[in-house]
Amino acid sequence: MNKQEIGTFLLRVMLGITFLLHGLSKFQGGLDNTSGWFQSMGIPGFLAYVVGTIELVGGLALILGLGTRIISALLIFIMAGAIVYVKFPAGFMGNGEGTGFELDLVLMIIALHLVLNGSRYLSIDSKLPNPKKTKNSEKIAS
Repeated sequence: MNKQEIGTFLLRVMLGITFLLHGLSKFQGGLDNTSGWFQSMGIPGFLAYVVGTIELVGGLALILGLGTRIISALLIFIMAGAIVYVKFPAGFMGNGEGTGFELDLVLMIIALHLVLNGSRYLSIDSKLPNPKKTKNSEKIAS
């Protein structure tokens, strides 16, 4: 274990907590309400259910370290959509009428870090068989 693994673990857990709470908020506030809000911005309403589920379940999965790269890739798309459809008109820091996209961009970059590097420290993923290692082990043994 090195400092980079611990740092990536902390990023994974904080990203997971952030999205778990955002997803929970969507469910508690009513996904129908979120769906209506999506539709008011020209986004198909059914995507509220998709986004809420990915945030809630994906956030929990990140905390546990399950499917880190896949979940993080999905979160990149969600953050890109949030920036383009909701936050971009207000600018990076906001315009007094709405918040900016700086936090969304930071969350997207953290997710990108996890896609590129993974996070196996204290993760369920680290306990699962790694097909790449198995194939390499077979080649070495041959």
